[in-house]
Amino acid sequence: MTGREEIRVPSRPVFAHSADAVRAAGLLFVAGVLPADESGKLVGADDVVVQAEHVFDGLGDVLRAGGSSFADVVKVSVYLTDVNDRPLVNPIRQRVFGETRPASTLVEVSALAVPGAKIEVDCIALVSE
Repeated sequence: MTGREEIRVPSRPVFAHSADAVRAAGLLFVAGVLPADESGKLVGADDVVVQAEHVFDGLGDVLRAGGSSFADVVKVSVYLTDVNDRPLVNPIRQRVFGETRPASTLVEVSALAVPGAKIEVDCIALVSE
């Protein structure tokens, strides 16, 4: 694969001047996925589990649009506003990744771009050529 291709998933909200993902050099760079609907409004209220389900569903949509899948993810970063939510998010993460164990970073942050959001996830995945 040569060049660079921006991926846009119509069902994903637009928060900034960025693509949902960029495919280049056999890799898919997925921008952070937040718990928000198409209009950018928070999904899941104050429930980190509902938010995480929505985020990982959205991440899957972007991966598929870019010609990839959770099995192809080589690096994932999870941003939580409360690191103590990790045990609540991990079962969802384990379900979507299955046997795949990407390199991983988990960081606690003070806030995310959507007010009330408790989680954001981005990743890098391989793309079949």
